[in-house]
Amino acid sequence: MEYVAAKTTICRQCGRSFSPSAPKLGPKLKDESSAPEESPLHRKFEAIWSRQRNRVVSCFECKRKHEVSDAASSTNCPGCSAHIDLRDYKITTSFSRTIRTRGDVHLTTKGDLSSTSVICTTAIVEGKLRGNLECEDSMTINLVGKIPGRIGAQHIVVERKSDIQCFRRVKVTNIDIKGRMSGEILASGAVTIHKGGALDGNVTAKSIAIEKGGMFSGQLVIGQANLTQGDLLAEAKAAEKKAESGVPLSAAQPLPAT
Repeated sequence: MEYVAAKTTICRQCGRSFSPSAPKLGPKLKDESSAPEESPLHRKFEAIWSRQRNRVVSCFECKRKHEVSDAASSTNCPGCSAHIDLRDYKITTSFSRTIRTRGDVHLTTKGDLSSTSVICTTAIVEGKLRGNLECEDSMTINLVGKIPGRIGAQHIVVERKSDIQCFRRVKVTNIDIKGRMSGEILASGAVTIHKGGALDGNVTAKSIAIEKGGMFSGQLVIGQANLTQGDLLAEAKAAEKKAESGVPLSAAQPLPAT
């Protein structure tokens, strides 16, 4: 084409002149460069998927670990086909059945747990505990009363309002005492008595820390991790033999601490 005027154009083939008109406004085209809008259904599925998280559990029988959904209430071990309970238990009344779950146990203030054996991942103890309780992870005790059964966990926290008396040895990795506790502790890690906390009983642990305002009364054996009752008995017999032979036993005897 050849431009002869500002608003006139002559066609080279037919010789006609015409004025270019402004392009007509048509329907607005969608910008393909922009991201497509998500439908409500897509957002709903995305929300459901985000809530479905997985966790790793181990078999009670063969100890094999495998991954399961958090929404599952039970599963079977892929190694030995044993049934694994994944439910959480909230105990609000008298309860005497055996519990073995990879879920959590909450013993409320009105609960009364007298089961011979309870095994779980974590536990919160606020009511009467007359049976044995073993936690794979942690245990929180917020109770005033006596615990005649055996308890054990990787980490135990005795809350500030607690005042407990344990009749059997407490086996734990680490324990934090913020309230009052009476009993024997066998810890492969650290025993920490916080400000306002008090412990009355014998302690065997790798280390102990007593904050200002904390109290401890009992005998103390420090620096021996992974110490079991069998080791204690063997050490006691060795100490008796050394005493008979006249060898000094100052390093083997527990140190009293108040």
